[in-house]
Amino acid sequence: MEAYKRWVRRNKEYVHSLESLANGLTWLLPERFSESEIIPEAVTSILGIVTAVNEHIIETTPTNPSQMHTRPLEPSSFPYSLFLTLMKDVETLVEVMAQHFYGDDNKWNFIAATEATKVLARLALLRNSGYKMLLHGGETVNDEKGPNNANQPQTHGHPFQQGRNGHFTYEGRALAAMSRFGENARMISDPTWFHRAEHHQRAITQLPETDIKRPTLLSFLSEKGLPGGLLIMGEVMFIARPLVYVLLIRKYGSRSWLPWFVSLTIDLIGMSSSTMLLTSQNARKLHLSDPEKDELRRRKLLLALYLMRDPCFGKYTRRRLESTEKTLGHVPVVGFLAAKLIELLVGAQTRYTYMSGS
Repeated sequence: MEAYKRWVRRNKEYVHSLESLANGLTWLLPERFSESEIIPEAVTSILGIVTAVNEHIIETTPTNPSQMHTRPLEPSSFPYSLFLTLMKDVETLVEVMAQHFYGDDNKWNFIAATEATKVLARLALLRNSGYKMLLHGGETVNDEKGPNNANQPQTHGHPFQQGRNGHFTYEGRALAAMSRFGENARMISDPTWFHRAEHHQRAITQLPETDIKRPTLLSFLSEKGLPGGLLIMGEVMFIARPLVYVLLIRKYGSRSWLPWFVSLTIDLIGMSSSTMLLTSQNARKLHLSDPEKDELRRRKLLLALYLMRDPCFGKYTRRRLESTEKTLGHVPVVGFLAAKLIELLVGAQTRYTYMSGS
């Protein structure tokens, strides 16, 4: 494994080119593979996993040549951000396989297990980070040191992330691209892939030789007071909401309004508690960095996904879309594009992982 790490670190540009080429070659796969969703999703997941692991290796490259043959210091004993990225790469494959082999009803058992795993990983990451806000569900490392830090935190996502999570048919790729709405609903522009890696490398070399002393929950709350409690409350609700939603769907079904309303209520309460941190009184005790403020904006945008979730979609959104399609159907070009877009939206809505926002 160490030999592979050294090879990846010495050939960063070459590895990046190979990953882009591999994603491009998926367009050339035989059309018969599109008849089953399992094969395209499996290949997509493998490409995503390889890309995420390679980027993690590159981002943890020691800047000191003498450290190349030693294990680099890391802010955490376990790479939770990488783990969560890998979970995102395989969760749609898990849903597709579960539905194929066990049916529509039993697939929710596997989806619940996936969400429970993500909840545990995010709670552990929240604790290990010193109770900082999770950026993009924990996939992005929140390593901001203060309000004047101009560098943006790094993420394990590939700069061409939408392409690697697509299918091999035109429609499948478009659906997968739309499924990343929540993930890519960012109000800031990400730095380039190289500068993210460079920034993370500097962070690694600046770590002290001794173990980092992280605050306990009690010490954090005693130091930050009410703002700290609001932050913890908002983060716990954001983390637990997808699992609660899936468990309720598993019990009451996706056509019931109860899971929809409970999930929305949890989101609104959690978001309200986090938004209260922006008030001048709370900001004195607990300052939010620019990436954290952008994360709050991203979470607000995720509320739009409730329009695409049943039963709201089946009873209201779909009717509006069909009405719009009929209205624009007589307009040349625009009518054709609107029909295709609505068709893709309806297709994407059938997958929980496409609209989960988790």
